[in-house]
Amino acid sequence: MPRQVDHEGRRRLIAEAVCRLADERGLEGVTLRDVAARAEVSMGAVQRCFGTKEEMLLFALGYVGEAIGERVRARVVRSPAQSAASALGHAATEVALLREEHRAEARVWLAFVAQAVVSPPLAETLRANYAALHATFARLITEACEDADGPPARVDPQREARAVLALADGLTTHVLIGHLRPREAEEVLHAHLRGLWEGPAAGR
Repeated sequence: MPRQVDHEGRRRLIAEAVCRLADERGLEGVTLRDVAARAEVSMGAVQRCFGTKEEMLLFALGYVGEAIGERVRARVVRSPAQSAASALGHAATEVALLREEHRAEARVWLAFVAQAVVSPPLAETLRANYAALHATFARLITEACEDADGPPARVDPQREARAVLALADGLTTHVLIGHLRPREAEEVLHAHLRGLWEGPAAGR
């Protein structure tokens, strides 16, 4: 009887190989042959899972984006007693990928961002990922505004969500190139959030 192949499991295995290679070499160093070798599957297996290299990269980007999104969702719902403002801080920290254990993931994410500049399909996927994160941030800011102890109602949740997402995303780069240490980046992020709830930013 022929052995059954876990097609989706193999696609994820290949995506993990893509990410490891991208971490080491950038996306320009990712070839189908090297991916097959790293995943310990045949070239034919890679080609049966993905018709083109671009299709493989799109799946790998989705794989990374889903991992980040899952952690954000977990931080948002981890403690029912936490405030919306606190949940936003946790979620933004996850997006910034500041912890040492996420450093490789941060390098891979930025490799995809760089490639997306010249790849419309990758750019489309990234826009969808950022739109989902923006919606989560805007919802949390709206909920914080509705709290009894929250910031004034004149805060614009959509605008502030864009600002927090852009700040978190930019801090990833600053840490990776060594301009900021992770602790410094986290302080910048949380100082911005404190300003949103407590300082002049709430009155802009």
